[in-house]
Amino acid sequence: MNAILKYRLIGCVVALGIFAVDQWSKSYVTDALGIDEIGDAMELLPFFDLRFTRNFGVSLGMFEATSPEMRWGLVLVTALIALVVTVWMLREKLIGDILALSLILGGALGNIKDRYELGYVVDFADLHFGEFRPFLIFNVADAAITIGVVIVLARAFFMRDKDEQEAGSLMNSKAADAAESK
Repeated sequence: MNAILKYRLIGCVVALGIFAVDQWSKSYVTDALGIDEIGDAMELLPFFDLRFTRNFGVSLGMFEATSPEMRWGLVLVTALIALVVTVWMLREKLIGDILALSLILGGALGNIKDRYELGYVVDFADLHFGEFRPFLIFNVADAAITIGVVIVLARAFFMRDKDEQEAGSLMNSKAADAAESK
């Protein structure tokens, strides 16, 4: 098995792992711990609670689905995005890019499953410092998507700079060769 195929297989396994951990954690919080109604909460640390909420929107609760048509529209749009991410991941050659995309894919699949089955996404992780909440209540899928997007953006930014530096070095090298040949 060549390295690129191996990386892509690892990416698929990571995506499925994120999906499984996300679904297990939601089930554990809602079923085993019984935190399954709006307002239900359990303090774990002074700055982190398990607090049940239903997210009818997408990122940051935006584009809230207020009708069955909007719900299915969100399922369709997020499924199309997941398909694009899958194709992108399967075309990548670098393990860093593949892993970042696998985080996004696994998280997207977890949230799509919730929205398909429940009509909303189960969120339960509440990070706070007193009354200050740097994030809305989230779940494992949301965290994976966010981390994956940050990695993709960082790699794109730094890889672009590296490519520009290499292109500049190549042009300087060709210019130097041209000057020497005169």
